Amino acid sequence: QTQCQTQSQTQSMSNSMSNSMSSTPKLFIKRAAIASAALASYGAIVYLTYEFMSATMEKNSRSTSSNNATATSSTTNSNHHQFSHVTNPNRNLTFQKLASMYDYQISSEENAMLLPLFRRCLLYFHARGKVLEVGAGTGRNLDYYSFSTTPSTSQHGNNNGVDEVILTDISDEMLRQAREKVKQHKHKDRFKLFVADAKDMTKYYPDDSFDTVVDTFGLCSFDDPVKVLKELQRVCKKSGGKILLLEHGRSKSCGPLTNYLDKTAERHAKNWGCVYNRDLDTILKESGVIVETLYTW
Repeated sequence: QTQCQTQSQTQSMSNSMSNSMSSTPKLFIKRAAIASAALASYGAIVYLTYEFMSATMEKNSRSTSSNNATATSSTTNSNHHQFSHVTNPNRNLTFQKLASMYDYQISSEENAMLLPLFRRCLLYFHARGKVLEVGAGTGRNLDYYSFSTTPSTSQHGNNNGVDEVILTDISDEMLRQAREKVKQHKHKDRFKLFVADAKDMTKYYPDDSFDTVVDTFGLCSFDDPVKVLKELQRVCKKSGGKILLLEHGRSKSCGPLTNYLDKTAERHAKNWGCVYNRDLDTILKESGVIVETLYTW
């Protein structure tokens, strides 16, 4: 058929194909440039948001530094230079001061990193039966649980949704904020809240008490995350129970990011009570927890 075409038709087709082929790389380059610009903008927004929030927290910290004079007066001059907010056992007191403004200060950063979506995916699809949430803070997970129509009375839990959620935190001020949210929740009767140290709940719960145990962004804040994970394994049912974790820590694939976390860890721990450069792989291994599914990003 090609041989039967006139010279002008062949030339026209050739020119059309040439134009089409030449435009394809240009279109690809244009789209790649737009995608790169979008990613760069997203990264810049996350970075600038973090820097702004850190600067704000540091300013607030300086304004209240006089209140901490008594707590630090026992530190001798000989070892004062060794003090670190990363290892400070009183680091969690930061949450007492942050509680009333915590949601306001952290929401923009979490939204920029799509963390509400991660919270919803983890809890809505995987939390079932009787749930214990440790390090619950101000109750940022309340709206992400999928509750069952009728609470189950079976010892094996409810596969159709969550029956009840027990929220615990070491900070009573953080839980005060969570209680106010629970009052407005449509499933408010399904929640219980109390102050507890996640690394030792033996006086509250025996072994194999919960179908699901949840911790979101808590391993960075607990003084002894390994001991906490061991305790979560104790209270989680050995048969059919699951532990759900959503955490952040040092990167194994992005050196510059890890270097940045290490460089700013002291400031971040001071402002937020969070040690965000911990090695989660090491923590999981030392705790003896059995990891069935792991996603990193």
